[in-house]
Amino acid sequence: MKSYKLYIFDMGGVVTTTAALEKRMSEVLCMSESDFREYSKGIFNQLSDGEVSTKDFWRMFSQRSGKTVTTDWWHWLFHPVRNEQTYDIIRKLKAEGKRVVCGTNTIDSHYRNHCERGDYAVFDQTYSSFLMGVAKPDVRFWQIILEAEQVKAEDAVFVDDRQDNCDAAASLGIHAIRFTDAQSLATALEMQ
Repeated sequence: MKSYKLYIFDMGGVVTTTAALEKRMSEVLCMSESDFREYSKGIFNQLSDGEVSTKDFWRMFSQRSGKTVTTDWWHWLFHPVRNEQTYDIIRKLKAEGKRVVCGTNTIDSHYRNHCERGDYAVFDQTYSSFLMGVAKPDVRFWQIILEAEQVKAEDAVFVDDRQDNCDAAASLGIHAIRFTDAQSLATALEMQ
């Protein structure tokens, strides 16, 4: 396989378990998942893009739902589990002198949680949607990373568990790999 200058890894669903919290969040807030999604509609995307803070999200959510929420449940209910096999792949790439970064759609609460746990420490840099002002699959997400890293699209690899994100990255000329499991990823990267 071609040697790439930059390896971009998604976080949730690749390096750690996914951040899906709707079921648990709806239980804590004593509402149905569909109600939780309805009250969050639109403002969660603003949260992920960094247009509103977590505090703003809960204020708007409270107005919509009629429930006063003063606890940042996005932070306190978030307990992802590390995929140690993926961490091993990242460590091997770095041992070979490769530049490995995280490119993640995340909100400030989850970002702080990952920082507290040291989840991002394995990366050379972390690019978070809420700090970048744009989220995947918008191609501007990767354009910012490529510009910051001073790397051409054809010299980068992107790993994500979502096909729409892989398709968007590939549209720029980035080599995209859809993550299913660490062993398949190692094979795709020829790291036997």
